[in-house]
Amino acid sequence: MTQTPAEPRSRWSPWTLHGDGRSVTPGDVVHPGERLSWPRTVGVGVQHVVAMFGATFTVPLITGFPPATTLFFSGVGTLLFLLITGNRLPSYLGSSFAFIAPVLVAKADGGIGPALGGIVVAGAALAAVGLVVQLAGARWIDALMPPVVTGAIVALIGLNLAPVAWDGGGSGTGVKAQPLIAVLTLAAILLATVAFRGFAARLSILLGVVVGWLVAAALGGLDPKAVDGLRKAAWIGLPEFHAPSFSLRATVLVIPVILVLIAENAGHVKAVAAMTGRNLDRDMGRAFLGDGLATMLAGSGGGSGTTTYAENIGVMAATRVYSTAAYWVAGLAAVLLGLSPKFGALILTVPAGVLGGATTALYGLIAVLGARIWIENRVDFHDPVNLMTAAVALIVGAANYTLTSGELSFNGIALGTAAALAVYHGMRLVARLRAPTPSS
Repeated sequence: MTQTPAEPRSRWSPWTLHGDGRSVTPGDVVHPGERLSWPRTVGVGVQHVVAMFGATFTVPLITGFPPATTLFFSGVGTLLFLLITGNRLPSYLGSSFAFIAPVLVAKADGGIGPALGGIVVAGAALAAVGLVVQLAGARWIDALMPPVVTGAIVALIGLNLAPVAWDGGGSGTGVKAQPLIAVLTLAAILLATVAFRGFAARLSILLGVVVGWLVAAALGGLDPKAVDGLRKAAWIGLPEFHAPSFSLRATVLVIPVILVLIAENAGHVKAVAAMTGRNLDRDMGRAFLGDGLATMLAGSGGGSGTTTYAENIGVMAATRVYSTAAYWVAGLAAVLLGLSPKFGALILTVPAGVLGGATTALYGLIAVLGARIWIENRVDFHDPVNLMTAAVALIVGAANYTLTSGELSFNGIALGTAAALAVYHGMRLVARLRAPTPSS
């Protein structure tokens, strides 16, 4: 029987070597305050970079943000998160897909500035929630957002993004632009998912994008301007920074995303706690605060909003290495990649059809993830309150209901999120009020 190591004396103590530093015995894990030998720690850190890479660079490609800048801030945000959580919560902060739809709308209305402003405000709101949770505890979050509400919000985001996969939300840049390349990209993703095992299967999206890019290059489907930009880009240099601007409309569009970030961060903390056998609820507030500040930092410089990544939880589960040292390696590696304009220019050469094929799978996975939350939490859909909460929220999000009042506009994600909360808590309140008293 393995023995759980004691907590370090100080939050900032260096990592202790796990065993001989070369292996993990069956049934044991490398805890956050431990590490393997540095060559092995670097190897695990590189795996984390590969795991986050596919999703992290896909978000800026879809939203039109500078990919290298997003990658740079994802690395900086990860390092900031580790500092704020005192090296106790292993996590990588990559680009959040929850920001895509509201950012696209905000960007279409006023350019990248207002979209970045919305991201900054969302990050500030999440950081404020983190402070409240750290002071008051996390139970109120479970009461506000039970699994039926969380699952509905996550699912409606995936469904709301479906038109973006088809034609870029009306811009003609998705599957519709290059159907053959899109289908071949999607086929490569599906084949990689079942043809490979273990960690390689987790890279199916990235592998599919590479295959799609090669097919597009062979068929003359690459944008000549993007290819020319790749040739001219320097190998080393600062990423492309942008300053945010603030508008009430963009803020209203983006702010509902914090509910998804809360759910993702809480799920991450609980998952790591379960896998390491430790109660990490005391660090829940720090997780929200760290992600919120990282999102604010990214929005302040031109990067995408961040969230804790499930892909990297998969790496930890496969390796049984939860050492935060590996995440320091991953964060530093992402920062270095972000300082290569050549790398950012390469990402910009990914054609519309490849993005369309990849996002067909990615957005579908987001929608199904909502259903997975319901299943794993055994949500009872015989209960009419749960049933109507999910039903109304999904349709509002999928159809992209829009409400305009003056200069403000609320899209399907904002209205669907509001509907999930209002329907659930409203129906629960009425059900309690009409419940018969013991004397009746």
